[in-house]
Amino acid sequence: MAKTRHAELGISDEQALEIYETMLMARRLDERMWLLNRAGKIPFVVSCQGQEAAQVGAAFALDRRRDYILPYYRDLGVVLPFGMTPTDIMLSSFGKAEDPNSGGRQMPGHFGQKKNRIVTGSSPVTTQVPHAVGIALATQMENKDLVTFVTFGEGSSNQGDFHEGANFAGVHKLPVIFMCENNQYAISVPAHKQLACERVSDRAQSYGMPGVTVDGLDPLEVYQVVKEAADRARRGEGPSLIETMTHRFTAHSSDDDQSRYRSTDELEKMQTEDPIMFFKQYLTDNGLLDEAVDKEINDRVMKQVNEATEYAENAPYPDPNTILNFVYAAETQGE
Repeated sequence: MAKTRHAELGISDEQALEIYETMLMARRLDERMWLLNRAGKIPFVVSCQGQEAAQVGAAFALDRRRDYILPYYRDLGVVLPFGMTPTDIMLSSFGKAEDPNSGGRQMPGHFGQKKNRIVTGSSPVTTQVPHAVGIALATQMENKDLVTFVTFGEGSSNQGDFHEGANFAGVHKLPVIFMCENNQYAISVPAHKQLACERVSDRAQSYGMPGVTVDGLDPLEVYQVVKEAADRARRGEGPSLIETMTHRFTAHSSDDDQSRYRSTDELEKMQTEDPIMFFKQYLTDNGLLDEAVDKEINDRVMKQVNEATEYAENAPYPDPNTILNFVYAAETQGE
């Protein structure tokens, strides 16, 4: 009997279902945050919808016990497998004191959690790239067996931070994986107005590393190329650039109106190319998923989303007296 695609990659049936459940968790959390935003309960959403396959597939290919990740603001599907919980996400969305990212000080989507090696990001795009390269350099100098993994959008690949980071990583053969989640829009600017080359991955050769463009709607394809890049980095063979072609189902953020720059036909066609539905069909075709199992997974996910929402909504906000903590040097911080 021929092996299934996931088995050929060393992914067990249980892990394949876990990938599906994690993709679904990211989607359901994201949908809930949009509802909360429209109800005036949380201030801002920057969405992962349409990009879950690339994110979760990549995260499962890494060593979640030791590798460092430097996610960009859409990466719910990366941080969940690395240990952030639905409650963590909701606490951040509501800006509550228990928010593990920043204690309610940063906007949602600015992920950071030291215990899980999730390195905090900032609103200026692409600043996480040189940080990832710096951590990879330290890793190399200390002979540690780990890689750094950094994500960004195709718009970010036009920033100087990307080019400087990629050049430095290539020169020094650092153990870093650059993954561009190309959703084909930098806010309202389409990719053909951003790039003179055909693909972001074409830029890899300029920095002495392999570059590949893959289907970002297929978590198994992304898993394979990220696993290969991680193995290569651990062997001391240097960095890799991976471009995953994805969709951005929602507007750039909750403050954006994508109908002003995307046609109705484009938006409708995109909705038929849902990575979660594609992977669900794959699991069904291979006998791993039926209606009963799918309902069990959905019920479990929604229970966690509901509990996380209720907890975060009722959690306390930060004490206003602590607003300057960690902003200015001081002998003591406010209690």
